[in-house]
Amino acid sequence: MDGVLLARLGAVIFVAIAGTAAVLEMSREEKVAELSPVRTVGAERDALRDEQRRCQQMGEAAAKETACLKVWAQTRDRFLGRPATTEGR
Repeated sequence: MDGVLLARLGAVIFVAIAGTAAVLEMSREEKVAELSPVRTVGAERDALRDEQRRCQQMGEAAAKETACLKVWAQTRDRFLGRPATTEGR
């Protein structure tokens, strides 16, 4: 067997395997994942969040307002899991 015939035989076998794999992949049916029902929970109004929004809209002036400073301290404590701060802080 010479090299050219061996190369052709290898190419034919490769094409046959690749074609078979392509046909099998295209004939496979994809399983559609069932979507789980989504429950929406009505969000309760959070007074702290409303105050954060108000301070955010004030811009740089909020940095001088004591109410915003207290809101930011409460937000920081909530985030860090600390107990609520007292007024004397």
